[in-house]
Amino acid sequence: MLQIGDICIHLINDGDTLVDGGGPFGLVPRKLWQHVMQPDDDNQVPMTLTCLLVQTAGRSIVIDTGLGNKLSDKEIARWNLTRPNGGLVEGLARLGLAPADIDLVIDTHLHADHCSGNTVYGPDGQIEPVFPNAEYVVQRREYHDAMHPNERTRGTYFPANYQPLVESGQIRLLDGDTELSPGICGMITRGHTPGHMSIRFESQGQHAAFLCDLSTYAVHIERIGWTTAYDIEPMETIETKRVWQRWALETHAVLIFPHDPFRRAGRLTQDEPGVLKLDPIDEPYV
Repeated sequence: MLQIGDICIHLINDGDTLVDGGGPFGLVPRKLWQHVMQPDDDNQVPMTLTCLLVQTAGRSIVIDTGLGNKLSDKEIARWNLTRPNGGLVEGLARLGLAPADIDLVIDTHLHADHCSGNTVYGPDGQIEPVFPNAEYVVQRREYHDAMHPNERTRGTYFPANYQPLVESGQIRLLDGDTELSPGICGMITRGHTPGHMSIRFESQGQHAAFLCDLSTYAVHIERIGWTTAYDIEPMETIETKRVWQRWALETHAVLIFPHDPFRRAGRLTQDEPGVLKLDPIDEPYV
């Protein structure tokens, strides 16, 4: 558990996946990135599906919902998905919470590996919210792009993950940086997608951020020029990371990463001018 002032943050893993190394490392040569994340014989590297449970001011907040439980066997195989300890819902149960206990769900963006767990198939095959009593939030720009995918993005935007919630009024669409609860702000961090959010925490002079896919792995915040092949606007990613690097150094913030199996959280330090390093925090999953 991470304690940021009055804000308690639990890390929950919705599952472990394997993806081709060209995805998270893009144009970075394998000879460089293989020293950071060792690939297997098929050039695959591990990625976790980190979700957060945040507890503050009597509220229980989930940030990102992973791949959820709607996947077919073919899709599970495509993701190389394994869940030795169950997924998000099982993690919440270990904390004594049922889905009905969640007050707010924050979707950082609507890529399938971050929001498929918003919904589930009901007994008659209908789409139902996993968190029946929660308000869901996402950026309006992200929702617009998800509903108008192109040849590149249509493989990760699936309306079943969000559209029924919009139609029922359970999702609130945000327009820019928004305080979502005292000390918790959804901040536009453009680059991965134009409507991508990172979540900033501030309480009692302490700071943290769930960077989400602004920094897929910890190395992406250390090395500003390393962007993923998934980023829609890689040059925007670079400039956005520049701003958040400065903020992290100035505030000594705890940074949390969505997919790094080895460095889930840490603090950014600068040993010498221009050289940044993440000092990891050994934060276990629930």
